[in-house]
Amino acid sequence: MPPSRLPLILAVVAIVAVLGGFVVFQQFLAGDDVARLTLPPSATASVEASATDVTDSTDTGESADPGDGTDSGTATADELAGTWAIADGSVVGYRVREQLAGISALTDAVGRTSAVTGSATLEASGDVLTVIAASFEADLSQLESDEGRRDNRIRSIGLQSDQFPTGSFALTEAIDVPAEALTGATVDVTLTGDLTIHGVTKSVSIPGQARLNGERIEVVGALTFPFSDFGMTPPDVAGFVQVEDEATLELLISLAEA
Repeated sequence: MPPSRLPLILAVVAIVAVLGGFVVFQQFLAGDDVARLTLPPSATASVEASATDVTDSTDTGESADPGDGTDSGTATADELAGTWAIADGSVVGYRVREQLAGISALTDAVGRTSAVTGSATLEASGDVLTVIAASFEADLSQLESDEGRRDNRIRSIGLQSDQFPTGSFALTEAIDVPAEALTGATVDVTLTGDLTIHGVTKSVSIPGQARLNGERIEVVGALTFPFSDFGMTPPDVAGFVQVEDEATLELLISLAEA
């Protein structure tokens, strides 16, 4: 090789390395920052905000009447007692932190599915409302993230959703609903029950929040656990792309009266 060409070749190699590093950073280490699941906006607040923005088209300057159909989000225990079914807006997913050659990504990898079914049973005793039963199932084969290659990998490694397509939770301890929840307030709850992932069932307590939102009951929660708790090995692609040892289950359950 003529000595005069060596600097050019080194420069090309350097440029390729820089561009490759930039691509790796943008596509992997930078990640796609996905917000954690939270309770959706209050239906009452949304209606009130819309009513505030509406003014009468006449020159009187008076506000238009929004009508009396606004749901205050307030109910009695007897009104809420009964069977409630999983409704649209329900989401179950995972959150993990990946590594590239031992370097942690800046954001979490997040996959979610809305293929969720189930129900809850509420019972009233005077003014006291109790959730006496609840269960849901999620089709984990439909989990989607921002990266199709990741979605394909977890079908055969880690979660192995091709072999274990269903995740489920069944409440094993009744939940006494705080009185303030009947007025639409957000309350802290703990969902204690049997969680099944990867064909393994464990008793867990999932901390979360719940709220009566218009005609829906909404619950959000998250639980972080080691992969090994459910007999899983963190995904590892040729020792280059790896997943850290802990995963977080995220859930947002919306219930409508059946």
